[in-house]
Amino acid sequence: MPRSSRIDLAGLLQHVIVRGIEQRNIFFDDVDRRFFLSRFSKLLEELKIDCLAWALLPNHFHLLLRPKQTKLATFMRRLLTSYAVYFNLRNSRSGHLFQNRYKSIVCQSDPYLLELIRYIHLNPFRAGLVRGVNELDNYPWSGHAVIMGNRKLPEQTVDEVLNYFSNRIGVARRRYRRFIMDGISQGRRDELVGGGLRRSQALTGLEQIQVYDERVLGNGDFIEQLRKDKEISDRLPSVLPLKELVERIARVLNMDPEHLRQRSRKREFVEARNILSYIALREMRHNGAELARMLNISRSAVCIAADRGREVVEKNPTIRKIIENN
Repeated sequence: MPRSSRIDLAGLLQHVIVRGIEQRNIFFDDVDRRFFLSRFSKLLEELKIDCLAWALLPNHFHLLLRPKQTKLATFMRRLLTSYAVYFNLRNSRSGHLFQNRYKSIVCQSDPYLLELIRYIHLNPFRAGLVRGVNELDNYPWSGHAVIMGNRKLPEQTVDEVLNYFSNRIGVARRRYRRFIMDGISQGRRDELVGGGLRRSQALTGLEQIQVYDERVLGNGDFIEQLRKDKEISDRLPSVLPLKELVERIARVLNMDPEHLRQRSRKREFVEARNILSYIALREMRHNGAELARMLNISRSAVCIAADRGREVVEKNPTIRKIIENN
């Protein structure tokens, strides 16, 4: 499937992931990492970018950024180009250093900002580069040690993070550290690095299957806020009213719209519901609870149906084209 254009606008919180080509290392030693951080810090200051979290791993890195004036693309282009030139010269190599283009996920600050900070800063632990939080407190290649006051990165946005925990710096650091420690038992957090809003109960305590877009981490209200910006709205797929979408899919599949709303186990009806669930939930980002009510099934069943429908639609691209043009 074609790559989706990025959602990029000043003021949006973005989780950025950059990987080395063919999973190769992009940092060979501390000299590489120091050069990267020097360039990174200078560009943060020059282009007015807030950095709330970061972590360097041997073959990739994570950043949590909020551009205030400049688009993220400008910052990333200058950062990656300058580092790639440095790295190639130092190692007498040529060609691409990074895998494809960087991945950026637009994130809703509440409730995901702190979760993302914890996820990013625990990356060295999950990768086996440190053995626990005591080592992480002084690990020089992530923003955690900077927040703890043990390392320095002049342009990292530390105070904003600590203010979530207390207005007294000592208390804030203790509470922040406990928050980081509590995240160790959570293991991998795949829902925080793409895949849209197919959320586990971990973040909200509620089953939520709302909308899907691997470029966005946020709820339906956040999506609607993004749509209000014309530049962003143009990058999001158009959304048909759910009732009209049902009628179009039924027409394409030559069946009565009521067949999609019945809980029949007939193969053609099940496949039709799968197609509807995928397009409504994943591509047009309708509310999953609303779709579940319309189909008279549970929200988890909608999610399963959407997964199955994706395979059908991807194998038959004419289905999408017919629906879009009907």
